[in-house]
Amino acid sequence: MEAEAGTPESPLRKGAPQKGENMTYNKLELPKAGDRVVVGMSGGVDSTMTALILKEKGCLVTGVTMSLWDGDSLSLSRAALMNTSCYSPLEKNNMDECADFCAEHDIPYFTVDVKEAYKKEVIEYFKNEYRNARTPNPCVRCNQFVKFGALLEGVKNLGVEFDYFCTGHYASLVRGDGCVASAFGKTDSFGAGGSRPVQIAFASDAAKDQSYFLSRLSSSVLEKVRFPLSSFTKKEVVQMAKDFNLVAASRKESQDFIQGEMLESLFSDKPSVPGNIIDLDGKILGKHRGIEHYTIGQRRGLGVSSSKPLYVESIDKERNVVVLGHSDDLFSSALIADDFVWPADYDPDCAFEAFVKIRLASKPVKALVRPYFAEDGEHFTGKPYLVEFEQAQRAVSPGQTVVFYKDGVTCAAGIIVRAVK
Repeated sequence: MEAEAGTPESPLRKGAPQKGENMTYNKLELPKAGDRVVVGMSGGVDSTMTALILKEKGCLVTGVTMSLWDGDSLSLSRAALMNTSCYSPLEKNNMDECADFCAEHDIPYFTVDVKEAYKKEVIEYFKNEYRNARTPNPCVRCNQFVKFGALLEGVKNLGVEFDYFCTGHYASLVRGDGCVASAFGKTDSFGAGGSRPVQIAFASDAAKDQSYFLSRLSSSVLEKVRFPLSSFTKKEVVQMAKDFNLVAASRKESQDFIQGEMLESLFSDKPSVPGNIIDLDGKILGKHRGIEHYTIGQRRGLGVSSSKPLYVESIDKERNVVVLGHSDDLFSSALIADDFVWPADYDPDCAFEAFVKIRLASKPVKALVRPYFAEDGEHFTGKPYLVEFEQAQRAVSPGQTVVFYKDGVTCAAGIIVRAVK
């Protein structure tokens, strides 16, 4: 029997916390007049204003847009084909708007075909994660492998030289005044521990902060990346776009990776396997239509009636069951995560305190982070860490990204393996 979390015998309790030294972080300078800048454009107000701000500043701007859509074989209604999600047949309209804007402002413009990378790293990943009872994070994945990966490779293949790659994300880029090891209370002054890597920090507009989505970008990639909107609020950006009479100022903002009916069609490549919906005592409450249609914390669309609200508490792929519980059953005292991205690839291999986010919409909560020692039968991608929350967190979902922050700066991003109740 596994030792209870919190007992001296438990592998969750090994290691003692080390407090980091105070670190001063300085914002990186934005591109200046004469710098060659490539701007990733979507047709939205944020990326369009990013290009215009840099152009007005005297930068040599080139606009690029990713071509993602290859879903013409999907069986979709006219309404579904008109959705404004990231993955949509309407991308041609977006490209036309970008081309018109760039032509008007004398900005060279290119489209880059990243369909294969997007299909592999985002679409297939998205489906596989749900089918393995995990909750994917396609936006984090896209940033890591496509937008700041395949797209930049495509730009280089076009022969476009640039000093910086800029996007309309709301986040800051900073560099510490001390070595990265010191942030974790360590004195490693050699190798990765002695470096001063670029790190992502919160944006000025807390309501729009996108540091979570960008948390898995490597330090080497970030060296040539800049976010010109980091000091603006969304309201200010929209007003500037209106002042310039930009078409993008009135464009509806894309909110999701995909929407509604398209989600159902995406999973139509394999038949769903129905199974039982049970409660925490194992009592059968109903039938589910396939575990890929459910996620931790879900309440709607369960097809089960109860005197008290029921939520998806967990999903068991091996038994093909969806387990329901009440709201209080969804809270976890800790989580275990692996597959980490660290600044400069420096893994501190020690315990430390940090603020953590378990999903985009969650508020950062104080936690103790420490290396986790795997038990027999446990398998991980890279070195796992245990995250013990100061306050229990609701609906911790395997597959989601967990981000660590120290002084408002990202210091690691991993993938949640399981919750610790």
